[in-house]
Amino acid sequence: MNEKNYKWVVGFIILTILTTIGVQLFWNFKEYQGNKKHLIGKVQRSLDNSVEAYFANITRTGIIKYNVNLEERTDTINSPSKNELRTKIDSTLKNISKLENEKPILIKDYRNSNYPFYTSDKILPQNIDSLISKVFISISRDSMDLKKLDSYLSEELQRHHLNLKYALIYDYSKRDSQDSIITASRNLYLENFPKNHLTTTSKSTFLPRRGKLELRFTNEVAILLKKSLASILLSLLLSAAIVSSLIFLLKTIYKQKQLAEVKNDLINNITHEFKTPIATIGVALESLTSFNAIDDKEKTKTYINMSTDQLSKLNIMVEKLLETASLDSDNLNLNFDEINSTALIQSIITKHNFQLKNKTIEFKNSNSDLHIKADEFHFENVINNIIDNAIKYGGDKIIIETKQVKNKFELSISDTGNSLSKANKTKIFEQFYRVPKGNTHDVKGFGIGLYYAKKIIEKHNGTIDVHLSNNLTTFKITLPNE
Repeated sequence: MNEKNYKWVVGFIILTILTTIGVQLFWNFKEYQGNKKHLIGKVQRSLDNSVEAYFANITRTGIIKYNVNLEERTDTINSPSKNELRTKIDSTLKNISKLENEKPILIKDYRNSNYPFYTSDKILPQNIDSLISKVFISISRDSMDLKKLDSYLSEELQRHHLNLKYALIYDYSKRDSQDSIITASRNLYLENFPKNHLTTTSKSTFLPRRGKLELRFTNEVAILLKKSLASILLSLLLSAAIVSSLIFLLKTIYKQKQLAEVKNDLINNITHEFKTPIATIGVALESLTSFNAIDDKEKTKTYINMSTDQLSKLNIMVEKLLETASLDSDNLNLNFDEINSTALIQSIITKHNFQLKNKTIEFKNSNSDLHIKADEFHFENVINNIIDNAIKYGGDKIIIETKQVKNKFELSISDTGNSLSKANKTKIFEQFYRVPKGNTHDVKGFGIGLYYAKKIIEKHNGTIDVHLSNNLTTFKITLPNE
């Protein structure tokens, strides 16, 4: 995947993640608003029921006289003779006359009054007294006892499991001593009530015509969240699953992109590493065949030795690749023997000193006869690989130190170079990873030396770490050593 396509894929995945989160937030918000509307309606119905219960309780005070016989029933209503009251009663009685009943009812007024006469044979005798009482009381009374209403409202809210903090406001009209209409208001629990609240108004028909009963309430968020908890959790799980899958896909694509880059880099490095010895061998063979060098024994010997050295290098590189391929499998068998670590390291230093020109290797050991149990061949390769890296990337001085700490053997290889950054610190043990140097190939290698070292040390039940300090890079190997 090229860089352009990778950017398009990343952009599409990010857009999908944002869209998923946005849709889930919108869905939860709409459900929250719907539940909020439903809660307001529920509170409003509770308020209406409490108003009806309030007026039903007042009817028990015996304001209306009610007599029944087998032939007719007579209701007598004693009320102040006010024009507005007459109009209300006329309208209310017309509505009552629409109800059904088995027996007729007769509502009579005094002949010297202006009340009309109504008869009906469709009103329930067992309910009409209560209904007329409620209507009459609601018409004749301007104010309400909010504390008594609060007792009914509290019971109604508890019945619906609504734990709300609320306040009541009742606005109404009444007549003064001059028979003029004035407005008045009463409230309950309104003092220091929060500014952020929800409001609903009673729609009960028992309220006086100019009366308005308002209920303000808070603490609705906890109720709404509790009601929407299942939906919110489902939404979060769905969003988390989608986002996690997309992030996993993005990481997988990124790793595949990295592997493709590593593969291309490995091919380039192998081509570069193999090209030099192959070209050298080719030149030597061409000299022997084309320029009669075979007749000169000295030149023939030189060219043969040169070809042999290059073939040895090719063989070593092929062996490294094959060994790396077998590291992750169980096919690699280690032969653990007791070896003298001090003598082994000194022999390795001696070999490298023949090749070094401007670098020095210093060996510090607290015990000249420190034995460990390890596979000598692979352990030697590990030390060689780390020293090779110090020579390629390090400074002028390499310091090797060994010591026994309790039941552990510690080996430290430090160099004064400063070529390794913190960003590369965690990656240098990855297979085929090489510290980026652009497209230049001035440093040889396949990026498998430290990977090989890490795998071998782990098979020894040990650890290998790298530590960075001021102008000093230290590789520390720890092995169990009883």
